Amino acid sequence: QVQLVESGGGLVQAGGSLRLSCAASGNTLSIIDNGWYRQAPGKQRELVAGINSMGRTTYADSVKGRFTISRDNAKNTVYLQLDSLKPEDTAVYYCNARTVVKSSPVQYWGQGTQVTVSS
Repeated sequence: QVQLVESGGGLVQAGGSLRLSCAASGNTLSIIDNGWYRQAPGKQRELVAGINSMGRTTYADSVKGRFTISRDNAKNTVYLQLDSLKPEDTAVYYCNARTVVKSSPVQYWGQGTQVTVSS
């Protein structure tokens, strides 16, 4: 089992910045990669950024050059730096951890943190 707790959301003006944190606990050694997803009202949840065990990162086209995902292995924490925020970035942001348990993939989710960008 892996538990994920997000923090760092809030209300910010367009052009501003936020940093989201996702602290993992439990069987963290089973985590093979992490991701940040977001879900806006009336829309499907979408992958924003991902980072694998080798530190390789991926980003949605809509956030490339503005968001940065990183991980502190000593703290079992994944971060998402959000810069140059736009109103369309408004959503609930969820942390995700993908693990393998007895050769089967298992995903864990945090509770979500609200990001609201005002114009």
